[in-house]
Amino acid sequence: MAANKEYLNFILEQLSELNDITYRAMMGEYIIYYQDKIVGGIYDNRFLVKPTKSAKSLMPYAPFELPYDGAKEMLLVEKVDSKDFLTKLFNAMYSELPAPKKKKK
Repeated sequence: MAANKEYLNFILEQLSELNDITYRAMMGEYIIYYQDKIVGGIYDNRFLVKPTKSAKSLMPYAPFELPYDGAKEMLLVEKVDSKDFLTKLFNAMYSELPAPKKKKK
């Protein structure tokens, strides 16, 4: 089952306090970027983020879920109704996320 655009728009609205949030559609799902770094994505209408130390600290009981078969586990964000929490989560995670890969010329 693919993610729907309405759920994407809801998540983007919840992240509207942050600057430089972008997304990319990929095979019916959406990858979410914060200042050019991949934070997570929307998979089957679930908002999943990379399991950084700060994400695990802020969401100690969040279940690990697979975004799709063969992928690494990610954390399910259950407090999607809180703009304050999502802003805090993304800001805490940012320094732990890998830098974007350089594009080959």
